[in-house]
Amino acid sequence: MTTYKDYYKILGVERTATEQEIKSAYRKLARQYHPDLKTGSEKEAAEEKFKEINEAYEVLSDPEKRAKYDRLGANWQHGQEWQPPPDMDGFHFYTWNDGDLGATGFSDFFETLFGRARANRTGGGFRWEPQMRGQDIESELQLTLEESYRGGEKTIQLTSREICAVCQGSGHLDRGICAYCGGTGNTTVRKTLEVKIPPGIQNGSKIRLRNQGGEGLGGGQRGDLYLKVNIQPHPLFTLKGNDIESKVIITPEQAALGDKVTTATLDGDIILTIPPQTHSGKKLRLRGKGWPLKGGGRGDHYVEVVIDLPAFLSEAELDLYKKLAELRKGV
Repeated sequence: MTTYKDYYKILGVERTATEQEIKSAYRKLARQYHPDLKTGSEKEAAEEKFKEINEAYEVLSDPEKRAKYDRLGANWQHGQEWQPPPDMDGFHFYTWNDGDLGATGFSDFFETLFGRARANRTGGGFRWEPQMRGQDIESELQLTLEESYRGGEKTIQLTSREICAVCQGSGHLDRGICAYCGGTGNTTVRKTLEVKIPPGIQNGSKIRLRNQGGEGLGGGQRGDLYLKVNIQPHPLFTLKGNDIESKVIITPEQAALGDKVTTATLDGDIILTIPPQTHSGKKLRLRGKGWPLKGGGRGDHYVEVVIDLPAFLSEAELDLYKKLAELRKGV
């Protein structure tokens, strides 16, 4: 007596599911529960679930196995104790004695129906290796405002977990623990990448590096690496959408009489005209000096005027301020 396996329930499909529906359900579950993508306490539970998923797919993806399995009927409950019905003419069931072929990783229920295949000993036991694309990975890319504005290439270094190349992720070699990965099936790899940064990239944008993500399983293609741009704060400029904001400090007389002062922009210093009687907090617009726009053109640069006294005033300057204060009395 063994335990009945409801392979349709395991894959989450109806008994009428098409071949494509079965394959799609399997791929989704295999990615979710593959033990090479788990760590710690989750890994052991994932291994058992992964075996169950693979066993269900092994049966339902094979027309002959599926037909034989379907002949048992749909009235069995998942986990119910089961033994070969005595009235199934022409239906061959298998029984095994201790000491027969080693375990393959399939359940007793599977082996009673389909027999026992020899295990693959290269990885320390049965191992199913479906071809599966690697996971996409997301990381952050720290950029200065100038790097984001001008674009170009940036060299970065990343540390990632890769499937052990020695034991192929099994964690075992010759029935023992793989010394290269310590039995984890994964190794830490540090790699250097050249990233192309498009000019004018915005904060929060993502740069996609094809085939630089998680390693594929069973010879599958690697996933992609997505780098989320994080533009670091700048001491002079603030990016607001497609516009740049900065400040310029002037003296009271410059504000009253107007002047020409030097101020910084993303393209270097320029001469800025301060109109007469400019108030503190006024924003002067530099058209087309802001952030690059998609499709061409640029935003604007707004310079906020801040009026401040010099750190030191001479006696003559103080006398002039006193005279000015007398003139302003009663105004």
